[in-house]
Amino acid sequence: MTRSMIENPIFHRGARLYFAGACHWFLAVAAALLLWPTATMSARAESPEIKTNQSWIENMQTGGELKINSVEDAFEFVFSRLPDQVSVYPTENYYYFTFPADGVIYAGNLRLAAQDREQGVIHFAAFKQANQSSEAGEMLYKPLTIKDGVEVNKLDPFSYQVVYKEKSVTFNLNDVSAIQPPKEIIAEGERYLGLVADESGVRFFLFYNQIHKVFAYVLDETNGVLDQFVQTAEDSRVLVGQRTGFAFYNHHYLDRRVLIGVHGANTVVNNYYDGPADQLPENHIIDDNLRKSIVDSDPDVKDRLDKFGYFKSGEGRYLISPYVQYLYLEELDGYHQCAGNPELAAEIYDACFVAGDE
Repeated sequence: MTRSMIENPIFHRGARLYFAGACHWFLAVAAALLLWPTATMSARAESPEIKTNQSWIENMQTGGELKINSVEDAFEFVFSRLPDQVSVYPTENYYYFTFPADGVIYAGNLRLAAQDREQGVIHFAAFKQANQSSEAGEMLYKPLTIKDGVEVNKLDPFSYQVVYKEKSVTFNLNDVSAIQPPKEIIAEGERYLGLVADESGVRFFLFYNQIHKVFAYVLDETNGVLDQFVQTAEDSRVLVGQRTGFAFYNHHYLDRRVLIGVHGANTVVNNYYDGPADQLPENHIIDDNLRKSIVDSDPDVKDRLDKFGYFKSGEGRYLISPYVQYLYLEELDGYHQCAGNPELAAEIYDACFVAGDE
């Protein structure tokens, strides 16, 4: 197995899987699973909105005459519809959107990347959204600068003003630097690399284990979790999110849940549940800790990466995905066979939680 996978910085999803019609797998087994309680998010003053089929169809109808023929068309439309202030939650600074145009749905993102936002660059991408019957359409992508009439101004380390055709939008990035993992969830030999705020709304602590040379995404439960979890069997330590499909292993020795799988159907259609590998904590890299950890785990990439984990050659980013992309719950059994082995020495226990390309 190769340990170095390249992730395309435009599509920013490296994997492509076969799809076996498993999109309704969870509904079939949910009734037999046991509900695992999770903390409730703090009460918010506002109430959630309901989304109706009526509003969805009517929104599609409003885009019936909209034609997108170029990246400039897409950017101008998206930017014109943004409010004056937006909050960017994912920690790789992607501001995702969708919109209807000419009978299809476009998806994409605006990104103020840590590598070049202070040089006045905002990256824009849009494409016809994939679904279970159709692949994504042609990518419309461009790094926009003042040469394109797009001005990017730094207001503070986590706020940037973007101006285009007399319209101004302030992008407020997600400052998660103050969030630290509880000491009692950190395994022996682990280095904390930073908090990952995923586009799914779920947050993870990203660790690198210097003993076993493996990475781990550990569920952040310090302020509640935007999901509910079920056990895959009464005696199982595998927990699966009812909303996200994220699969975790309930650690035997520490009070933590380790990400072991994301559902492959979500990866195929490139949606918000395709896993945290594309949301590294790039705003909070300290002492070159990310690059050093990657090189320690994979010496073959020494001198080939920048501090954000991108290949200096421009071919993409090193993919950190120590979890499987599964279609069936049985594909997760190997974790329990390893971690649940009564003869397994405690000092090598955490080596069980690596898979795929790590």
